[in-house]
Amino acid sequence: MDTIVALCKRRGFIFQSSEIYGGINGFFDYGPLGVELKKNIRDCWWNDMVRRRDDIVGLESSIIMHPKVWEASGHVAGFTDPLVDCKASKNRYRADQLFFAPVVVDGQTVGYVSALESERTAAELQEKAETFKRKKAIQGKLDAVQPRDMTEAKPEEIALIPSPATGEPGSLTAPRSFNMMFQTNVGAMTDASSVAYLRPETAQGMFVDFKNVVDTGRVKLPFGIAQIGKSFRNEITPRNFIFRSREFEQMEMEYFIHEDADWDKCHKEWIEWCRQWLISVGLPESHLSLYAHPKEKLAFYSKGTVDIMFKYPFGVQELWGIAARGNYDLGQHAQASGKPQDIFDETTKKKFTPHVIEPAVGVDRILLAVLCAGYAEEDVTDEKGNVEKRTVLRLSPRIAPVKVAVLPLLKNKEQLTARAKELYKKLQRRYAVFYDEGGAIGRRYRRQDEIGTPWCVTIDFETIEKDGTFTLRERDSMQQKRISEAELFALLEEKVY
Repeated sequence: MDTIVALCKRRGFIFQSSEIYGGINGFFDYGPLGVELKKNIRDCWWNDMVRRRDDIVGLESSIIMHPKVWEASGHVAGFTDPLVDCKASKNRYRADQLFFAPVVVDGQTVGYVSALESERTAAELQEKAETFKRKKAIQGKLDAVQPRDMTEAKPEEIALIPSPATGEPGSLTAPRSFNMMFQTNVGAMTDASSVAYLRPETAQGMFVDFKNVVDTGRVKLPFGIAQIGKSFRNEITPRNFIFRSREFEQMEMEYFIHEDADWDKCHKEWIEWCRQWLISVGLPESHLSLYAHPKEKLAFYSKGTVDIMFKYPFGVQELWGIAARGNYDLGQHAQASGKPQDIFDETTKKKFTPHVIEPAVGVDRILLAVLCAGYAEEDVTDEKGNVEKRTVLRLSPRIAPVKVAVLPLLKNKEQLTARAKELYKKLQRRYAVFYDEGGAIGRRYRRQDEIGTPWCVTIDFETIEKDGTFTLRERDSMQQKRISEAELFALLEEKVY
C-alpha cells in the first residue's frame, strides 16, 4: 500500500486534501490523472448499467434532503458505529475493528492484549501474548489466543484490556453508539428546526423519487433507477487510503421487481452481472470472491445480501454489495409521508409495493482496486542488454486515464513534430491522449507505462518518407509493430468502449 500511495502522489492520481495545512483525515483530492481515471470508471458503469440497457433509467438527487427522509429510512436512529475512546491518548476506535484476547497460561487468564484489525490481527495478538508472558516471567503453557472485538467485551473485561495507543489497561471506555451522519443547518437560523444532514448514501434519493420516475419515465416492472453521486459518513477511523474515507462517491442502482417475482433468481443474476462488470474493467477474477451475509446478521427486512470481495494489499475486503431489501424502503417512505408508493398490477387488478434488489458500490474502492491489481514492477532488458526496473500500471484500456501517447522520435525535426501533432489533434477529438516530445524515446515509454497508458505511437522517419505508418508500442508486452492511422482508430474503437 505504501508503494501505491507514493505512486498516486508522485504521478498526480490522488493527493491528501488540504495538504498544505497538514491535511484532514478521511478526505482526498484527485489530481489530473486520478480525475480522468475516476471519470472513466463512472462512465463505464453508467454506459453499461444505464445506456446499454432498456430497463434502467438514471437519476440525480440532491445531496441534502428533507430530514424526515433520514428519519423514515432509519438513519437518524440507527446509522451508527460502535465507538471506543482511549481516555489517556484521546484516540478513538471503532469497537468492531479493535480486537482483544485474554492471555491464558495453564488454563488461567493472567492478562489481556489488544490489536487493531489487520491481516495479521491474530498473529499480532499471539506475539503480544508471548511478550506479555515473558515480561511478567509467568511459567507454564501459553494457550493460543482467541481474538474477539470490543463489541463482545464483558463489562468486567474492559478495564483490563490495554489501549493500543498506550499499551496500558484502564483507559478504554465501553463501546457506545456514534451516528455517522454529518449534520448541517439549512436557512438563516441555527436551531433544531433547521437541522439537515449530508446524505450517507444515494439510495434514499431513488426511493423518494420512485413515483416521479414511474409517472414520467415510461417504465414497467422490472426496472431500475441508477444514480452516481457523493455521500458522506463521519467515519470514526478512516483508513487504508481511499478505501474508507469520510467523503466518497457511490454508484448505486435500485432494481424494482414484482412482489411475486423470484427475488432469489434476480438477486443471483445481479451478483453475476456485477462480478462480470468488475472483470470487464480489469480486475482479475482470481482476486474476486463472494461473501454471503449470515441470516442472523441480516436486517430484519433483508432477504439476503452478498458482497463481492476483493483481495487488497491490506486484506480481502468488501467491494460491491448486492442486497435484496424487500419492500421495506418504499413502505417506510409511504408510511412516513402519507403518499402511497405502490404500482397497479393490470393482471391482478391490485395495487402492491414493489420489492427491490440493490447493487451498491463505491467509485473510490473500485479505483483503489484497479490500481492495486494493475501495479507491477519488473526487470526488463534494453537494446544494449542493460537490465533496468520498469514500473507499470496494467490498467484496462476502458478506464486508463490516457489512451494513447503520441511521441515524435525527435523534437527538433519539424516534419516529425508536425505529423505527430496532426495525429494528436485527431485523436484528441474522441479520446484522452498525451503528446510528449521531451527526452529519449525509452524514457518517454517508461513515463507512460507508470501511468497506465495502453499504447504509445511513435512518429519516425519511416512515417514521413515511406507509407505513412507509425510504430505502435503495446504497454504490457512492450511489443512494437507498424500500424496505419485507420488501424489505430479501429483498435481504439474495439478496445475503448
